[in-house]
Amino acid sequence: MSKGPAVGIDLGTTYSCVGIFQHGKVEIIANDQGNRTTPSYVAFTDTERLIGDAAKNQVAMNQPTLYLRLIGRKFDDLVVQSDMKHWPFKVINESSKPKVEVEYKGEIKTFYAEEISSMVLTKMKEISEAYLGKVDKVNGYRIVEISLLHDSQRQATKDAGAISGLNVLRIINEPTAAAIAYGLDKKVGGERNVLIFDLGGGTFDVSILTIEDGIFEVKATAGDTHLGGEDFDNRMVNHFQLSLNASSKGHHQQQASRASPPWTRHRSMILSWWAAPHVSLRFKSCSKTF
Repeated sequence: MSKGPAVGIDLGTTYSCVGIFQHGKVEIIANDQGNRTTPSYVAFTDTERLIGDAAKNQVAMNQPTLYLRLIGRKFDDLVVQSDMKHWPFKVINESSKPKVEVEYKGEIKTFYAEEISSMVLTKMKEISEAYLGKVDKVNGYRIVEISLLHDSQRQATKDAGAISGLNVLRIINEPTAAAIAYGLDKKVGGERNVLIFDLGGGTFDVSILTIEDGIFEVKATAGDTHLGGEDFDNRMVNHFQLSLNASSKGHHQQQASRASPPWTRHRSMILSWWAAPHVSLRFKSCSKTF
């Protein structure tokens, strides 16, 4: 019996996708909604748990659990403490590890980030199985993650894969994955220097690699795990909040005897709309030779 294809999962901050390499090319598998990317969202309601598109569609009514920035970190980590100010869900401390607190089926439930990540990975696994058929046709899974993860975060991602029942063959950095795709697509001879630029929903990476005869070597990597679409959204929210507060204060000083105008009364609604990740910006990885 021949080995089945290894499946690759790109586990992103805002979107994830799954693909296979067969017949000499990579094919990204569409989900049950016909989309080749699936929102990395998990939502909990009074009746069910939603993952992917269904969870994102509930964003106006439920609080989406955007969790990847918690994975592999301690509760007292300065990054966690800073991010908590922007999240619509509660994060609690359990044995020095952060847990997300949600209301599910009328009860308060708590989950580690690895557990929530495993729910998204399970969804991606189901997408690949629906396309390939039997589970035993899949040789294993390679998970693509951002390049600036610490060892504890990479291990947490492996743990999430184990929880979801995946046979994780390898954790690959996003720039390396992009370089591999570039090498497969171009099929050029000789040594090449490649610059990988990746601006995503929650992270920004730049890496320089050399490619020669199918061998990839990372020369340098830099980036920011807090520079992406979500961070742009947060900056916009803060900007509009300050502007609205200043406008409201000036208005009341000039017309203290008059009732507040409608737009100040609806300020919280406006900010809630901006705080929701409707405007997340994500640029696909691109490469350039030089």
